[in-house]
Amino acid sequence: MQATDLKSRTMTEQLKSLWQERYRTQLPEALLESPVSQSAVFDALLAHRSVRGYLPDALPEGTIEAAIAAAQSAATSSNLQCWSVVAVEDPKRRQRFAELCGNQAHIATAPVFLVWLADLSRLQRLATRAGHPHEALDYTETLLIAAIDTALAAQNAVTALEATGLGTVYIGGLRNHPEKIAEELALPQGCFGLFGLCVGYPDKTRAASVKPRLPQQAVLHRERYDLGSEADAIVLYDGLDADFQNEQGLPPRRWSETMVSRIATRDGLHGRDTMLASLKALGFPVK
Repeated sequence: MQATDLKSRTMTEQLKSLWQERYRTQLPEALLESPVSQSAVFDALLAHRSVRGYLPDALPEGTIEAAIAAAQSAATSSNLQCWSVVAVEDPKRRQRFAELCGNQAHIATAPVFLVWLADLSRLQRLATRAGHPHEALDYTETLLIAAIDTALAAQNAVTALEATGLGTVYIGGLRNHPEKIAEELALPQGCFGLFGLCVGYPDKTRAASVKPRLPQQAVLHRERYDLGSEADAIVLYDGLDADFQNEQGLPPRRWSETMVSRIATRDGLHGRDTMLASLKALGFPVK
């Protein structure tokens, strides 16, 4: 067998394995013909997993700067670039964040905790220095732009970091105490902590697994939104998710029932039902 054929076969087998982990089904034949699925980037994206066990080893010099360069290469609406990030490396501060985010110990053990900010304050200052108003910043649309831009940027950074073998996990618990987070980081008005991101070398003794996702027929629609196969897809996914829970030694559950329970009352927001008041206190009128 020629070297090119062997390489191609190895790549195909790797892709099949990654697809099986992500969807718990066989790789569709059509994907073998897609140039998108033949890239190392695609493999890295399919292999993503949330890492909650980290070694204390420091990251190489320049890692954060490189990740932010990747983040700043993401799309940004109207080039407003209305996000910022705070890199938290001080152990005592990381410990405080671990407590503020719901006692998540991995925030304290990962060597770097990135706090991603929806940041309209920079544009406010720009307008003020120029002697101009900034009325458009007071509207919900602009806050949405900031949140979307921040998420796009962060995911670019995650892709770049994971491509080097580093592990990451997003921390939505950063929104548990928005005003305390703002105080801890000395955030100006018009700046809001959207989510955190742990970064570090995965602890191989606490290996993370790829969690299966909903079948594509539940999320991919053609031309118009089609409910025809949703119920069957969710029944299928309930079984796949139950198998994953069992494999990981986690409590048994039905995914659909768990999600319905979570959205049943505001208790499922874990105290974040006061978010609008927090946003206004932090300088977002949200009209």
